Amino acid sequence: MERRGRGAKPAPGPAPQPPPPPPRRDRKPSMFEREAYTQILKERLRDSIHDVQYVEPPFDDSIADLGKEWKSALAKLKFANSYRMEPLKKFQAHSVETKVQQILTENLKDVKYDDQVFCRLSLDLADRILSAVKEFGYHRYKFIIKVLFIQKTGQAIHIASRWIWDVTWDSWVAAKHETETYVALALVFALFCE
Repeated sequence: MERRGRGAKPAPGPAPQPPPPPPRRDRKPSMFEREAYTQILKERLRDSIHDVQYVEPPFDDSIADLGKEWKSALAKLKFANSYRMEPLKKFQAHSVETKVQQILTENLKDVKYDDQVFCRLSLDLADRILSAVKEFGYHRYKFIIKVLFIQKTGQAIHIASRWIWDVTWDSWVAAKHETETYVALALVFALFCE
C-alpha cells in the first residue's frame, strides 16, 4: 500500500503523450511561377465582379530577372525637400473659368438631355477639363473636377460644397452651360499641396 501525505512523491504513471503536430500547410504559389499566375489573380479577384478567363503571363524564361525589373519600376521616387510654402504661380481663376466655359460650350452645343449619354459624357468632360487645367502649369496643385447635369423639370436646386483649405492659395471655379432641357455645371477645385 502506498502512502500519501506531505512530501510524498506520486507514483510514476504512464508518460503523457505530446500533442500531435499541426497539419502541414501547403506552400502558397509564387507569382513568378507560370502555372500559379492565373490562380493568384483568381484568388485576388474572387470577391470582385471581375471574372478572369485567361491571363497571358507577362514573362519569358528569365523569371528571376523580371522580378527585379518590377521592383525597380515600382520603386517610389524620392525628391529633396524644397522648403517652399507657396506656389511658383498662383491659381488664376478667371483664365481657368474661361477655358472650362469654352470646353462646356464646344462639347454640349447640340446635345439633348439623355441620362444614359450623360453618364459617359460627364466622365469625358471631367477628363477634358482636368487635362486643360493641367496645361496651365500650376505646380503642386491638386484638382478636383465635378461635372453635374440637371434636367429642367420646373424644380429648384441648391448645390453646396464645403472644404477645409487655405484661403490664401486654394481656390475654385464654376462654369455653367444651359439649354432648354438641362443645365450642365462644372466645378473645379484647386488645392495647393505644400
